[in-house]
Amino acid sequence: MSIKPTTTDLQWTDVDQRAVDTARVLAADAVQKVGNGHPGTAMSLAPAAYTLFQKVMRHDPADAEWTGRDRFVLSAGHSSLTLYIQLYLAGYGLELDDLKAFRTWGSKTPGHPEYGHTTGVETTTGPLGQGVANAVGMAMAARYERGLFDPEAAPGTSPFDHMVWVIAGDGCLQEGISAEASSLAGHQKLGNLVLLWDDNHISIEGDTETAVSEDTLKRYEAYGWHVQRVDQLPSGDLDPAGLYAALQAAKAETERPSFIAARSIIAWPAPNAQNTEAAHGSALGDDEVAATKRVLGFDPEQAFEVSDEVIGHTREALDRGREARAEWDKAFAAWRTANPERAAAFDRISAGELPEGWEEKLPVFEPGKSLATRAASGKVLQALGETVPELWGGSADLAGSNNTTIDKTSSFLPAGNPLPEADPYGRTIHFGIREHAMAAAMNGIALHGNTRIYGGTFLVFSDYMRNAVRLSALMHLPVTYVWTHDSIGLGEDGPTHQPVEHLASLRAIPGLSIVRPADANETAIAWREILRRYTKVFGKGTPHGLALTRQGVPTYEANENAAKGGYVLFEAEGGEPQVLLIATGSEVHVAVEAREQLQAAGVPTRVVSMPSVEWFEEQDQGYKDSVLPPSVKARVAVEAGIGLTWYRYVGDAGRIVSLEHFGASADAKVLFREFGFTPEHVAAAARESLDAAAR
Repeated sequence: MSIKPTTTDLQWTDVDQRAVDTARVLAADAVQKVGNGHPGTAMSLAPAAYTLFQKVMRHDPADAEWTGRDRFVLSAGHSSLTLYIQLYLAGYGLELDDLKAFRTWGSKTPGHPEYGHTTGVETTTGPLGQGVANAVGMAMAARYERGLFDPEAAPGTSPFDHMVWVIAGDGCLQEGISAEASSLAGHQKLGNLVLLWDDNHISIEGDTETAVSEDTLKRYEAYGWHVQRVDQLPSGDLDPAGLYAALQAAKAETERPSFIAARSIIAWPAPNAQNTEAAHGSALGDDEVAATKRVLGFDPEQAFEVSDEVIGHTREALDRGREARAEWDKAFAAWRTANPERAAAFDRISAGELPEGWEEKLPVFEPGKSLATRAASGKVLQALGETVPELWGGSADLAGSNNTTIDKTSSFLPAGNPLPEADPYGRTIHFGIREHAMAAAMNGIALHGNTRIYGGTFLVFSDYMRNAVRLSALMHLPVTYVWTHDSIGLGEDGPTHQPVEHLASLRAIPGLSIVRPADANETAIAWREILRRYTKVFGKGTPHGLALTRQGVPTYEANENAAKGGYVLFEAEGGEPQVLLIATGSEVHVAVEAREQLQAAGVPTRVVSMPSVEWFEEQDQGYKDSVLPPSVKARVAVEAGIGLTWYRYVGDAGRIVSLEHFGASADAKVLFREFGFTPEHVAAAARESLDAAAR
């Protein structure tokens, strides 16, 4: 562990100190005005956030999406004012009225930072620890981006070299996701990542001694991080000079991620509220706000007081940003001249476009053959890998089962790793058994931009990932989750590994599209459609979850309508359809065989494959009615999971062949037979539906 350096070249004036104190009273005023929020951390962290935004970070408030910028992540998202006030002071577009509108309808300053809602916010944070893992993903993406465009440059000389800065609190570091992500960051030797820990010893329930007694710095040393501690000033306030020196030392450490512990006093310098749990999540009260202003030399009768001198001083960040941008632009122009092919690739990728001819690389599978959709997905990824260099990803230690290895000869691992395939710019990511951190890191990779990310595990383990998946949907991030072993079809591993409620549960997340292909050709079309759907409009996209089989399933003729989410796979014969069989994934072939029985009995039967309910619902009503004619009341939906998804499609006369209980340990064929996923059972359900429709 390093102790605070004794020398620093920080220029810190009385105006800087007044700006920090202004940030403190703005935080107190904003929470007091709305009557709720988290003032304490924003007050105590003001010197740290100010030092980062005004003295350390490379950023341009006039262009929040500048490729060469450093990234800042406020993992402690409850302290959103820590970020909003710095965005206001630096000139990102927030003004005093926005701070006055904190946590109110329609404001630019919601209770927790929201990506895409407020300029300068790099990621949506709030669920603790997510931001730490987002930042790890950003740091990984920065390295991969460098490998795409400027791999030969000496360290620190490339226009693609930049830092990722994080502020995290006690809560972030207690959440398990941050431990997973921090372990991964240490293993990957992410020297472009710096985490500042607000060590204030306070959580909602009081002193953190109620829950934590570990030596956090030693823990991070064990992860392989460069660790420093910054001492407090005698007054108890954070020391800007010590912070600055530690941040610069962290920036200079390029072989390891850096961890800086800064002991703070929450709500400092509020006379009565400081160092109390109440200051964490409650307004200080009018009297305490006034008392704090007196301590800091502000007029207690004024609210949201910002002097012209302070705002003029802090808005000089715009000038520094312009200068940093101009310097970077020169380096970038020189790089473009020296690397015309890579520059063309950069232009294409940053525009969200795919290379010419990429679709021609997609495999078409021979009908009649049996192939697991996870295996088909693996073949698609390897084919795409030849032509889409920005596509990369891996698995949570299940690559052999998920078929997520895009390049067996190239693993994303730091210099010095002993494995022969190790490459700092490698294609295949080994996330380790860290599903939660993997999902959040994937969000960070997508947020960083200029790459396309996927990651895999078993569908049942999506439970570990759910909060991060929800955030990818909330942020509209083009992340692809490869979830295999999607049903009781995985067999003998039993109910602990057999997803039952997961498909319906994941479909309940707004903005997440679940795709469960019936066969190999639907899998290829699904991947094609997922890549097509990526857009570069403030990073907007749609996260997708591919649910893929372990077991082999029959392959049918490719049908382009699979990209519409639902389509007629087999049409009724001998007249208009009398019954519709709707199925997904490995149950489609069961519906196809049931159709054969019904057709043989003289019942014209249509089979609808519906790989994605979300894609199907996007279609116009005319198309949806052509697939599911309203006049046909007899319907059966077939899916090896709970049936919540299907009630809206089958109607009053319909039937659902589903699994409303956990599975069992046995061969997949036995389980499908015992639990009713057979052609005979589906045909019987169709007859029941026909009888109900005739009443």
